[in-house]
Amino acid sequence: MNLLEQAFGAQAGLAMGLMAALGSGLLIGLERERHKGRGHAGTRAQEPAGLRTFTIAALAGALAHGLAVPGLVAVGALAITVLAAMAYFRSSERDPGLTTEMALLATYLIGVLCVQAPLLGAPAAVTLTALLSARTALHRFATRMLREDELHDGLLLAALALVVLPLMPTEPLPWLAGMKAHSLMGLMLLLLGLQAFGYVALRLLGAQTGLALSGLMSGLVSSTATIAAMGQRARAEPPLFLACAAGAVMSSAATWLQASLMLLALAPEAAMSFLPMGGAGIAVAGGAGLLLARQARLTQKAQASDAAPATAKAVQRGGPLRLKEAALIALLLSVVTVVVSWAEQRFGSSGLFGAVALTGLADAHAPVASLAGLAHAGQIDARLMCQGVLAAIASNSLTRSLTAWLAGGPRFALIVASVLFSSLALAAALLWLLLPFLS
Repeated sequence: MNLLEQAFGAQAGLAMGLMAALGSGLLIGLERERHKGRGHAGTRAQEPAGLRTFTIAALAGALAHGLAVPGLVAVGALAITVLAAMAYFRSSERDPGLTTEMALLATYLIGVLCVQAPLLGAPAAVTLTALLSARTALHRFATRMLREDELHDGLLLAALALVVLPLMPTEPLPWLAGMKAHSLMGLMLLLLGLQAFGYVALRLLGAQTGLALSGLMSGLVSSTATIAAMGQRARAEPPLFLACAAGAVMSSAATWLQASLMLLALAPEAAMSFLPMGGAGIAVAGGAGLLLARQARLTQKAQASDAAPATAKAVQRGGPLRLKEAALIALLLSVVTVVVSWAEQRFGSSGLFGAVALTGLADAHAPVASLAGLAHAGQIDARLMCQGVLAAIASNSLTRSLTAWLAGGPRFALIVASVLFSSLALAAALLWLLLPFLS
Protein backbone atom coordinates (compact mmCIF):
# COMPACT_ATOMS: atom_id res chain seq x y z
CA MET A 1 0.00 0.00 0.00
CA ASN A 2 2.92 2.34 0.66
CA LEU A 3 4.13 1.94 -2.92
CA LEU A 4 0.65 2.70 -4.22
CA GLU A 5 0.44 5.79 -2.04
CA GLN A 6 3.78 6.99 -3.32
CA ALA A 7 2.77 6.37 -6.92
CA PHE A 8 -0.87 7.51 -6.88
CA GLY A 9 -1.16 9.64 -3.77
CA ALA A 10 -4.77 10.19 -2.75
CA GLN A 11 -5.95 7.84 -5.51
CA ALA A 12 -4.10 4.83 -4.09
CA GLY A 13 -7.37 3.25 -2.92
CA LEU A 14 -8.91 3.58 -6.36
CA ALA A 15 -5.79 2.14 -7.99
CA MET A 16 -5.93 -0.92 -5.69
CA GLY A 17 -9.62 -1.35 -6.47
CA LEU A 18 -8.95 -1.18 -10.22
CA MET A 19 -6.21 -3.79 -9.96
CA ALA A 20 -8.47 -6.06 -7.91
CA ALA A 21 -11.24 -5.60 -10.49
CA LEU A 22 -8.80 -6.36 -13.32
CA GLY A 23 -7.66 -9.57 -11.65
CA SER A 24 -11.24 -10.57 -10.86
CA GLY A 25 -12.41 -10.00 -14.44
CA LEU A 26 -9.47 -11.96 -15.83
CA LEU A 27 -10.11 -14.87 -13.47
CA ILE A 28 -13.82 -15.13 -14.28
CA GLY A 29 -13.18 -14.48 -17.98
CA LEU A 30 -10.63 -17.28 -18.17
CA GLU A 31 -13.16 -19.76 -16.87
CA ARG A 32 -15.83 -18.58 -19.33
CA GLU A 33 -13.30 -18.64 -22.20
CA ARG A 34 -12.46 -22.25 -21.46
CA HIS A 35 -16.16 -23.05 -21.25
CA LYS A 36 -16.88 -21.73 -24.75
CA GLY A 37 -16.03 -24.89 -26.59
CA ARG A 38 -17.95 -27.20 -24.25
CA GLY A 39 -21.50 -26.25 -25.20
CA HIS A 40 -24.21 -28.37 -26.76
CA ALA A 41 -23.23 -27.43 -30.27
CA GLY A 42 -19.51 -27.78 -29.64
CA THR A 43 -18.57 -24.43 -31.24
CA ARG A 44 -16.60 -21.62 -29.68
CA ALA A 45 -19.04 -19.02 -31.02
CA GLN A 46 -21.78 -20.37 -28.81
CA GLU A 47 -20.98 -18.19 -25.76
CA PRO A 48 -21.54 -14.43 -26.15
CA ALA A 49 -18.86 -13.38 -23.65
CA GLY A 50 -15.34 -14.50 -22.88
CA LEU A 51 -12.08 -13.32 -21.39
CA ARG A 52 -12.11 -9.74 -22.71
CA THR A 53 -15.81 -9.14 -22.10
CA PHE A 54 -15.71 -10.20 -18.47
CA THR A 55 -12.53 -8.22 -17.82
CA ILE A 56 -14.09 -5.10 -19.33
CA ALA A 57 -17.27 -5.63 -17.30
CA ALA A 58 -15.28 -5.80 -14.03
CA LEU A 59 -13.26 -2.69 -14.95
CA ALA A 60 -16.47 -0.88 -15.95
CA GLY A 61 -17.93 -1.56 -12.52
CA ALA A 62 -14.78 -0.32 -10.80
CA LEU A 63 -14.65 2.85 -12.91
CA ALA A 64 -18.37 3.54 -12.45
CA HIS A 65 -17.88 3.53 -8.69
CA GLY A 66 -14.51 5.30 -8.78
CA LEU A 67 -15.75 8.23 -10.85
CA ALA A 68 -18.31 8.96 -8.12
CA VAL A 69 -20.90 10.26 -10.59
CA PRO A 70 -24.39 9.97 -9.03
CA GLY A 71 -26.37 7.17 -10.64
CA LEU A 72 -23.50 5.97 -12.85
CA VAL A 73 -23.26 2.58 -11.12
CA ALA A 74 -26.97 1.96 -11.61
CA VAL A 75 -26.82 3.07 -15.26
CA GLY A 76 -23.87 0.75 -15.85
CA ALA A 77 -25.73 -2.18 -14.25
CA LEU A 78 -28.75 -1.45 -16.48
CA ALA A 79 -26.52 -1.33 -19.56
CA ILE A 80 -24.89 -4.67 -18.68
CA THR A 81 -28.35 -6.17 -18.10
CA VAL A 82 -29.60 -4.98 -21.50
CA LEU A 83 -26.51 -6.30 -23.27
CA ALA A 84 -26.80 -9.63 -21.47
CA ALA A 85 -30.49 -9.86 -22.43
CA MET A 86 -29.68 -9.18 -26.09
CA ALA A 87 -26.96 -11.83 -26.03
CA TYR A 88 -29.35 -14.32 -24.47
CA PHE A 89 -32.05 -13.83 -27.10
CA ARG A 90 -29.45 -14.30 -29.83
CA SER A 91 -28.15 -17.59 -28.41
CA SER A 92 -31.20 -18.96 -26.59
CA GLU A 93 -32.04 -21.47 -29.33
CA ARG A 94 -28.61 -23.07 -29.09
CA ASP A 95 -28.10 -22.67 -25.35
CA PRO A 96 -31.15 -21.79 -23.21
CA GLY A 97 -29.07 -21.33 -20.06
CA LEU A 98 -28.64 -17.95 -18.38
CA THR A 99 -25.39 -18.70 -16.56
CA THR A 100 -23.03 -16.58 -18.67
CA GLU A 101 -25.41 -13.61 -18.78
CA MET A 102 -25.95 -13.66 -15.02
CA ALA A 103 -22.22 -14.12 -14.44
CA LEU A 104 -21.55 -11.03 -16.58
CA LEU A 105 -23.82 -8.90 -14.38
CA ALA A 106 -22.26 -10.40 -11.23
CA THR A 107 -18.79 -9.60 -12.58
CA TYR A 108 -19.78 -5.94 -13.08
CA LEU A 109 -21.02 -5.79 -9.47
CA ILE A 110 -17.83 -7.48 -8.24
CA GLY A 111 -15.89 -4.73 -10.02
CA VAL A 112 -17.91 -2.16 -8.05
CA LEU A 113 -17.22 -4.08 -4.83
CA CYS A 114 -13.48 -4.20 -5.56
CA VAL A 115 -13.29 -0.40 -5.26
CA GLN A 116 -15.45 -0.31 -2.13
CA ALA A 117 -13.75 -3.25 -0.39
CA PRO A 118 -10.97 -5.01 -2.35
CA LEU A 119 -10.61 -7.66 0.37
CA LEU A 120 -14.25 -8.66 -0.25
CA GLY A 121 -14.31 -8.22 -4.03
CA ALA A 122 -11.42 -10.60 -4.76
CA PRO A 123 -12.84 -13.51 -2.69
CA ALA A 124 -16.23 -12.92 -4.33
CA ALA A 125 -14.57 -13.32 -7.73
CA VAL A 126 -12.88 -16.54 -6.63
CA THR A 127 -16.18 -17.89 -5.30
CA LEU A 128 -18.01 -17.05 -8.53
CA THR A 129 -15.27 -18.69 -10.61
CA ALA A 130 -15.39 -21.84 -8.48
CA LEU A 131 -19.16 -21.96 -8.82
CA LEU A 132 -18.95 -21.61 -12.61
CA SER A 133 -16.23 -24.23 -12.97
CA ALA A 134 -18.15 -26.73 -10.82
CA ARG A 135 -21.04 -26.84 -13.30
CA THR A 136 -20.69 -30.54 -14.15
CA ALA A 137 -20.17 -31.65 -10.57
CA LEU A 138 -23.11 -29.59 -9.29
CA HIS A 139 -25.36 -30.83 -12.09
CA ARG A 140 -24.44 -34.45 -11.31
CA PHE A 141 -25.01 -33.88 -7.60
CA ALA A 142 -28.43 -32.27 -8.12
CA THR A 143 -29.75 -34.76 -10.66
CA ARG A 144 -28.07 -38.06 -9.80
CA MET A 145 -26.80 -38.06 -6.22
CA LEU A 146 -29.34 -35.92 -4.33
CA ARG A 147 -32.61 -37.71 -3.69
CA GLU A 148 -36.00 -36.09 -3.14
CA ASP A 149 -36.20 -37.00 0.56
CA GLU A 150 -32.66 -35.71 1.12
CA LEU A 151 -33.54 -32.38 -0.47
CA HIS A 152 -36.70 -32.20 1.66
CA ASP A 153 -34.75 -32.86 4.86
CA GLY A 154 -32.09 -30.31 3.90
CA LEU A 155 -34.72 -27.64 3.36
CA LEU A 156 -36.40 -28.58 6.64
CA LEU A 157 -33.12 -28.26 8.54
CA ALA A 158 -32.42 -24.90 6.91
CA ALA A 159 -35.91 -23.63 7.74
CA LEU A 160 -35.60 -24.68 11.39
CA ALA A 161 -32.16 -23.04 11.69
CA LEU A 162 -32.82 -19.82 9.76
CA VAL A 163 -36.52 -19.20 10.39
CA VAL A 164 -37.75 -20.99 13.52
CA LEU A 165 -34.67 -20.71 15.77
CA PRO A 166 -34.37 -16.88 15.56
CA LEU A 167 -38.06 -16.56 16.50
CA MET A 168 -37.77 -18.64 19.68
CA PRO A 169 -37.84 -16.60 22.94
CA THR A 170 -34.52 -16.23 24.73
CA GLU A 171 -35.90 -15.46 28.21
CA PRO A 172 -35.42 -18.14 30.90
CA LEU A 173 -38.61 -20.08 31.62
CA PRO A 174 -39.27 -20.50 35.38
CA TRP A 175 -41.50 -23.54 34.83
CA LEU A 176 -38.63 -25.17 32.87
CA ALA A 177 -36.01 -24.77 35.62
CA GLY A 178 -34.58 -21.66 34.01
CA MET A 179 -33.94 -23.21 30.60
CA LYS A 180 -34.71 -21.24 27.45
CA ALA A 181 -36.95 -22.24 24.56
CA HIS A 182 -34.22 -20.93 22.24
CA SER A 183 -31.68 -23.29 23.84
CA LEU A 184 -34.01 -26.28 23.56
CA MET A 185 -34.62 -25.53 19.90
CA GLY A 186 -30.90 -25.21 19.40
CA LEU A 187 -30.44 -28.58 21.08
CA MET A 188 -32.96 -30.16 18.74
CA LEU A 189 -31.09 -28.63 15.79
CA LEU A 190 -27.87 -30.06 17.19
CA LEU A 191 -29.40 -33.53 17.23
CA LEU A 192 -30.63 -33.11 13.66
CA GLY A 193 -27.28 -31.72 12.55
CA LEU A 194 -25.43 -34.68 14.02
CA GLN A 195 -27.82 -37.03 12.22
CA ALA A 196 -27.19 -35.22 8.94
CA PHE A 197 -23.42 -35.26 9.46
CA GLY A 198 -23.35 -38.99 10.09
CA TYR A 199 -25.59 -39.63 7.10
CA VAL A 200 -23.40 -37.58 4.76
CA ALA A 201 -20.26 -39.27 6.08
CA LEU A 202 -21.80 -42.68 5.46
CA ARG A 203 -22.69 -41.77 1.87
CA LEU A 204 -19.29 -40.26 1.13
CA LEU A 205 -17.25 -43.06 2.70
CA GLY A 206 -19.51 -45.77 1.31
CA ALA A 207 -19.68 -49.35 2.46
CA GLN A 208 -16.04 -49.53 3.59
CA THR A 209 -16.94 -48.34 7.09
CA GLY A 210 -20.52 -49.70 6.95
CA LEU A 211 -21.75 -50.94 10.29
CA ALA A 212 -19.29 -49.00 12.45
CA LEU A 213 -20.23 -45.63 10.97
CA SER A 214 -23.89 -46.59 11.02
CA GLY A 215 -23.56 -47.34 14.73
CA LEU A 216 -21.93 -43.98 15.38
CA MET A 217 -24.65 -42.14 13.49
CA SER A 218 -27.51 -44.08 15.08
CA GLY A 219 -25.95 -43.68 18.52
CA LEU A 220 -26.43 -39.93 18.22
CA VAL A 221 -30.17 -40.63 18.47
CA SER A 222 -30.23 -43.65 20.80
CA SER A 223 -27.25 -45.77 21.77
CA THR A 224 -29.52 -48.30 23.50
CA ALA A 225 -31.61 -48.83 20.38
CA THR A 226 -28.46 -49.10 18.28
CA ILE A 227 -26.96 -51.75 20.56
CA ALA A 228 -30.22 -53.71 20.43
CA ALA A 229 -30.30 -53.59 16.61
CA MET A 230 -26.62 -54.55 16.30
CA GLY A 231 -27.02 -57.36 18.82
CA GLN A 232 -29.99 -58.82 16.98
CA ARG A 233 -28.10 -58.73 13.70
CA ALA A 234 -24.99 -60.28 15.26
CA ARG A 235 -27.11 -63.14 16.61
CA ALA A 236 -28.89 -63.64 13.27
CA GLU A 237 -25.72 -63.35 11.13
CA PRO A 238 -22.69 -64.74 13.02
CA PRO A 239 -20.19 -63.83 10.26
CA LEU A 240 -21.00 -60.17 11.00
CA PHE A 241 -20.41 -60.47 14.74
CA LEU A 242 -17.30 -58.26 14.92
CA ALA A 243 -18.73 -55.67 12.56
CA CYS A 244 -21.91 -55.45 14.63
CA ALA A 245 -19.88 -55.21 17.83
CA ALA A 246 -17.95 -52.33 16.25
CA GLY A 247 -21.22 -50.55 15.48
CA ALA A 248 -22.50 -51.07 19.03
CA VAL A 249 -19.25 -49.81 20.58
CA MET A 250 -19.17 -46.76 18.28
CA SER A 251 -22.67 -45.87 19.46
CA SER A 252 -21.28 -45.54 22.99
CA ALA A 253 -18.61 -43.17 21.66
CA ALA A 254 -21.49 -41.15 20.23
CA THR A 255 -22.98 -40.89 23.73
CA TRP A 256 -19.82 -39.21 25.07
CA LEU A 257 -19.61 -36.98 22.00
CA GLN A 258 -23.21 -35.91 22.23
CA ALA A 259 -22.99 -35.26 25.97
CA SER A 260 -20.00 -32.98 25.42
CA LEU A 261 -21.71 -31.10 22.60
CA MET A 262 -24.95 -30.72 24.56
CA LEU A 263 -23.08 -29.28 27.52
CA LEU A 264 -21.19 -26.87 25.26
CA ALA A 265 -24.45 -25.75 23.68
CA LEU A 266 -26.39 -25.27 26.94
CA ALA A 267 -23.70 -24.34 29.50
CA PRO A 268 -20.47 -23.37 27.69
CA GLU A 269 -18.51 -22.24 30.75
CA ALA A 270 -19.32 -25.25 32.93
CA ALA A 271 -18.87 -27.60 29.96
CA MET A 272 -15.13 -26.85 29.83
CA SER A 273 -14.75 -28.80 33.07
CA PHE A 274 -16.31 -31.90 31.51
CA LEU A 275 -14.32 -31.91 28.26
CA PRO A 276 -11.39 -33.99 29.63
CA MET A 277 -13.83 -36.68 30.80
CA GLY A 278 -15.76 -36.54 27.54
CA GLY A 279 -12.56 -36.77 25.53
CA ALA A 280 -11.44 -39.81 27.52
CA GLY A 281 -14.76 -41.56 26.92
CA ILE A 282 -14.64 -40.81 23.20
CA ALA A 283 -11.03 -42.00 22.95
CA VAL A 284 -11.65 -45.33 24.68
CA ALA A 285 -14.97 -46.17 22.99
CA GLY A 286 -13.98 -44.78 19.59
CA GLY A 287 -10.59 -46.51 19.66
CA ALA A 288 -12.17 -49.84 20.58
CA GLY A 289 -14.75 -49.43 17.84
CA LEU A 290 -12.10 -48.72 15.23
CA LEU A 291 -10.05 -51.72 16.33
CA LEU A 292 -13.10 -53.98 16.09
CA ALA A 293 -13.98 -52.59 12.67
CA ARG A 294 -10.42 -53.16 11.45
CA GLN A 295 -10.44 -56.71 12.76
CA ALA A 296 -13.80 -57.32 11.08
CA ARG A 297 -12.42 -56.13 7.73
CA LEU A 298 -9.32 -58.27 8.05
CA THR A 299 -11.08 -61.50 9.02
CA GLN A 300 -14.40 -61.21 7.20
CA LYS A 301 -13.82 -59.04 4.14
CA ALA A 302 -16.26 -60.82 1.90
CA GLN A 303 -19.08 -60.93 4.45
CA ALA A 304 -18.55 -57.35 5.63
CA SER A 305 -18.54 -56.01 2.06
CA ASP A 306 -21.89 -57.71 1.45
CA ALA A 307 -23.44 -56.45 4.67
CA ALA A 308 -22.22 -52.83 4.66
CA PRO A 309 -24.08 -51.79 1.47
CA ALA A 310 -27.28 -53.08 3.01
CA THR A 311 -26.57 -50.96 6.07
CA ALA A 312 -25.95 -47.90 3.91
CA LYS A 313 -29.22 -48.46 2.09
CA ALA A 314 -31.06 -48.88 5.36
CA VAL A 315 -29.68 -45.59 6.62
CA GLN A 316 -30.55 -43.82 3.38
CA ARG A 317 -34.16 -44.98 3.36
CA GLY A 318 -36.45 -42.20 4.55
CA GLY A 319 -33.85 -39.44 4.36
CA PRO A 320 -31.07 -38.40 6.73
CA LEU A 321 -33.19 -36.69 9.42
CA ARG A 322 -35.38 -38.34 12.02
CA LEU A 323 -37.37 -35.33 13.16
CA LYS A 324 -39.77 -37.33 15.31
CA GLU A 325 -37.01 -38.84 17.42
CA ALA A 326 -35.23 -35.49 17.82
CA ALA A 327 -38.47 -33.75 18.83
CA LEU A 328 -39.30 -36.49 21.34
CA ILE A 329 -35.83 -36.20 22.86
CA ALA A 330 -36.21 -32.42 23.15
CA LEU A 331 -39.62 -32.90 24.81
CA LEU A 332 -38.16 -35.49 27.17
CA LEU A 333 -35.37 -33.08 28.04
CA SER A 334 -37.85 -30.45 29.22
CA VAL A 335 -39.76 -32.94 31.39
CA VAL A 336 -36.61 -34.40 32.94
CA THR A 337 -35.22 -30.92 33.58
CA VAL A 338 -38.25 -30.07 35.70
CA VAL A 339 -38.01 -33.37 37.60
CA VAL A 340 -34.28 -33.07 38.30
CA SER A 341 -34.61 -29.41 39.32
CA TRP A 342 -37.43 -30.28 41.71
CA ALA A 343 -35.43 -33.16 43.22
CA GLU A 344 -32.39 -30.93 43.73
CA GLN A 345 -34.43 -28.22 45.42
CA ARG A 346 -36.37 -30.69 47.60
CA PHE A 347 -33.69 -33.18 48.61
CA GLY A 348 -30.38 -31.47 47.76
CA SER A 349 -27.50 -33.22 45.98
CA SER A 350 -28.67 -36.70 47.03
CA GLY A 351 -32.04 -36.07 45.39
CA LEU A 352 -30.28 -34.71 42.32
CA PHE A 353 -28.16 -37.84 41.87
CA GLY A 354 -31.17 -40.09 42.49
CA ALA A 355 -33.24 -38.34 39.83
CA VAL A 356 -30.33 -38.33 37.38
CA ALA A 357 -29.62 -42.04 37.89
CA LEU A 358 -33.30 -42.94 37.58
CA THR A 359 -33.85 -40.99 34.36
CA GLY A 360 -30.48 -42.16 33.04
CA LEU A 361 -31.75 -45.74 33.03
CA ALA A 362 -34.03 -44.81 30.13
CA ASP A 363 -31.91 -42.22 28.32
CA ALA A 364 -28.61 -40.46 29.00
CA HIS A 365 -29.37 -37.35 26.94
CA ALA A 366 -32.18 -36.00 29.09
CA PRO A 367 -30.37 -35.82 32.45
CA VAL A 368 -27.28 -34.37 30.76
CA ALA A 369 -29.34 -31.55 29.29
CA SER A 370 -31.11 -30.93 32.58
CA LEU A 371 -27.80 -30.75 34.45
CA ALA A 372 -26.46 -28.32 31.87
CA GLY A 373 -29.55 -26.15 32.33
CA LEU A 374 -29.11 -26.12 36.10
CA ALA A 375 -25.41 -25.27 35.77
CA HIS A 376 -26.14 -22.44 33.35
CA ALA A 377 -28.76 -21.06 35.72
CA GLY A 378 -26.26 -21.16 38.61
CA GLN A 379 -28.21 -23.71 40.66
CA ILE A 380 -25.34 -26.22 40.67
CA ASP A 381 -21.59 -25.84 40.18
CA ALA A 382 -19.34 -27.48 37.58
CA ARG A 383 -18.23 -30.19 40.02
CA LEU A 384 -21.78 -31.33 40.72
CA MET A 385 -22.65 -31.14 37.04
CA CYS A 386 -19.74 -33.40 36.04
CA GLN A 387 -20.57 -35.90 38.78
CA GLY A 388 -24.20 -35.93 37.68
CA VAL A 389 -23.30 -36.48 34.02
CA LEU A 390 -21.10 -39.46 34.93
CA ALA A 391 -23.89 -40.83 37.13
CA ALA A 392 -26.34 -40.56 34.21
CA ILE A 393 -23.94 -42.29 31.80
CA ALA A 394 -23.16 -45.00 34.39
CA SER A 395 -26.86 -45.64 34.93
CA ASN A 396 -27.50 -45.79 31.21
CA SER A 397 -24.50 -48.11 30.75
CA LEU A 398 -26.28 -50.68 32.93
CA THR A 399 -29.30 -50.52 30.64
CA ARG A 400 -27.15 -50.80 27.52
CA SER A 401 -25.20 -53.75 28.92
CA LEU A 402 -28.42 -55.61 29.73
CA THR A 403 -29.76 -54.76 26.26
CA ALA A 404 -26.57 -56.10 24.66
CA TRP A 405 -26.91 -59.39 26.58
CA LEU A 406 -30.57 -59.86 25.71
CA ALA A 407 -30.12 -58.92 22.04
CA GLY A 408 -26.71 -60.33 21.15
CA GLY A 409 -25.86 -62.89 23.78
CA PRO A 410 -23.16 -63.13 26.49
CA ARG A 411 -20.13 -62.68 24.20
CA PHE A 412 -21.62 -59.64 22.53
CA ALA A 413 -22.57 -58.17 25.92
CA LEU A 414 -19.06 -58.80 27.28
CA ILE A 415 -17.48 -56.74 24.51
CA VAL A 416 -19.98 -53.90 24.79
CA ALA A 417 -19.98 -53.77 28.60
CA SER A 418 -16.17 -53.88 28.74
CA VAL A 419 -15.93 -50.81 26.55
CA LEU A 420 -18.78 -49.01 28.33
CA PHE A 421 -17.32 -49.39 31.81
CA SER A 422 -13.68 -48.94 30.71
CA SER A 423 -14.49 -45.55 29.26
CA LEU A 424 -16.58 -44.71 32.33
CA ALA A 425 -13.76 -45.77 34.68
CA LEU A 426 -11.21 -43.60 32.90
CA ALA A 427 -13.58 -40.63 32.93
CA ALA A 428 -14.27 -41.14 36.64
CA ALA A 429 -10.53 -41.32 37.39
CA LEU A 430 -9.98 -38.04 35.56
CA LEU A 431 -12.84 -36.45 37.47
CA TRP A 432 -11.34 -37.61 40.80
CA LEU A 433 -8.01 -36.05 39.81
CA LEU A 434 -9.63 -32.80 38.71
CA LEU A 435 -12.07 -32.42 41.62
CA PRO A 436 -9.78 -30.11 43.63
CA PHE A 437 -9.67 -27.71 40.69
CA LEU A 438 -13.40 -27.65 39.96
CA SER A 439 -15.76 -25.16 41.53
